[in-house]
Amino acid sequence: MRCKHSGNGSGQGNDTEDEDHEFFDAMEEEVSSAMEDKTSFVIKVPVNRKNKIKSGESSDESEGETVTETQQVIFVEDKERAENTMGGAEAATVSKPSDNKEQQDIKVWPHVSQVSGTVDGRPRRTRVPDKPNYPLSLWSIMKNCIGKELSKIPIPVNFSEPLSMLQRLTEDYEYSSVLDQAAKFGDPAQQLAYVAAFTVSAYATTANRITKPFNPLLGETYECDRMTDLGWRSISEQVSHHPPMVAQFCEGAAGWLCWQEFTMTTKFRGKYLQVIPMGGAYAQFTSSGNKYTWRKVTTTVHNIIVGKLWVDNHGDMDIVGEAGPAAGYVAHLKYLPYGYFSKDTQRKVTGVIKDPQGVPRYVLQGHWDSRVEVAPVTSASPDNTVCKTGKFVVAWECVPAPPDSDKFYNFTVLAAQLNEPEPGVAPTDSRLRPDQRLMEEGLWDEANAEKLRLEEKQRAARRELEAAAESAAAAGLPPPAPPGPVWFTRQAAPGQPRLRHLYNHRYWDCKRRADWTACPDIF
Repeated sequence: MRCKHSGNGSGQGNDTEDEDHEFFDAMEEEVSSAMEDKTSFVIKVPVNRKNKIKSGESSDESEGETVTETQQVIFVEDKERAENTMGGAEAATVSKPSDNKEQQDIKVWPHVSQVSGTVDGRPRRTRVPDKPNYPLSLWSIMKNCIGKELSKIPIPVNFSEPLSMLQRLTEDYEYSSVLDQAAKFGDPAQQLAYVAAFTVSAYATTANRITKPFNPLLGETYECDRMTDLGWRSISEQVSHHPPMVAQFCEGAAGWLCWQEFTMTTKFRGKYLQVIPMGGAYAQFTSSGNKYTWRKVTTTVHNIIVGKLWVDNHGDMDIVGEAGPAAGYVAHLKYLPYGYFSKDTQRKVTGVIKDPQGVPRYVLQGHWDSRVEVAPVTSASPDNTVCKTGKFVVAWECVPAPPDSDKFYNFTVLAAQLNEPEPGVAPTDSRLRPDQRLMEEGLWDEANAEKLRLEEKQRAARRELEAAAESAAAAGLPPPAPPGPVWFTRQAAPGQPRLRHLYNHRYWDCKRRADWTACPDIF
């Protein structure tokens, strides 16, 4: 489970990957070890510098060209200071919330494993039916797909899990308590450190979840209302079919909002499959107006043909402060690729949070499948290449999955509850998708037949629209407008030129009135 990988200092996610990466198989049972007790480590950080203007070219040095270079920064824990201030001022530096009393009173909601919620008057479930044994060769399906876009390949449910991509993306909020904690901090650098920890937590389940979620149908939706027990609710919609795109909006009772527009490209190389996310994700804190944006890193699934499937997340991620007092703050995160000769534990993540002047303020280290620690930078050399840090504290820690989860797709408790039947949802909700429900119940042959029916129904609707457009053109009339998203509107955000799908804030009101007249018939 190793790879040789050339460095990439591009920041903001990986739009492209080096096609010459060479991957190697490794021991199947190898997993990342527990967090190492390291007191020093090195991070390569992007730094913007201005090239000097040659003599005679310009009299204004401010017109120099800005270039991005990679600077190696050594972080060393200040042991003497940490020991002298243990439990005192230094600890307060890490955990001190904002002086704003309203922010101090923000509630940090529990993890799903600590609550016993109900749905329709009954306790929520904690597992799904066991996965049946349906042997099928992946190579028999994939051998004719090399070089093709994965989203256009008809794949049986045998390689899936009984969740849609809409539901899988909702799992990003399993550790929403990290955002609750971030809402307490008035210092943008400390808040950004916790936002960074939250983005890492979204990869916690990918280490052993190698099955594929269902591709949503155009117009398919998914709501997850856990406001009463977990402190958040979200709404997602498949807003585009070519390319497949999900728009999602989530709001937290602790005073944060998150939204994203998720699409991806895939590269199938025979031995491994790369999933490269596109589109942006955003988080905003309502009390301060602090807003952050990022793009997810690349996920690679190895041993597609022979051996045990395993997953690696790798690449660079920049989380950028866009608005409020956080504007100009940046978190540089590096997800280290699995290295054949690396001495580091695998699945490692390191990062540094810098203020608008480029000064390191916080540092982050951990593993994307276990936990993340953060520490404040207490002092730095004049060129910011050597920094001393305070004591590290845990910002996020993974909650173990149920002990028998390997029998039901390696689901966490939250994942097991996502597809639980619930009354009052929209008729386009993923819970009502018949092929997915049949698969969850273990009726895979029936699920495959139903999946083909739904896909053909979607293709027939597209053919009808194309025929109507041709008839209109023959009559000299404008073509009929294709059906658009119901709960999201494609428009430019204030101050942003690019069009994106923004939530129109209608869903929960329509649910309260049980008014689903705008929903298409997709199932």
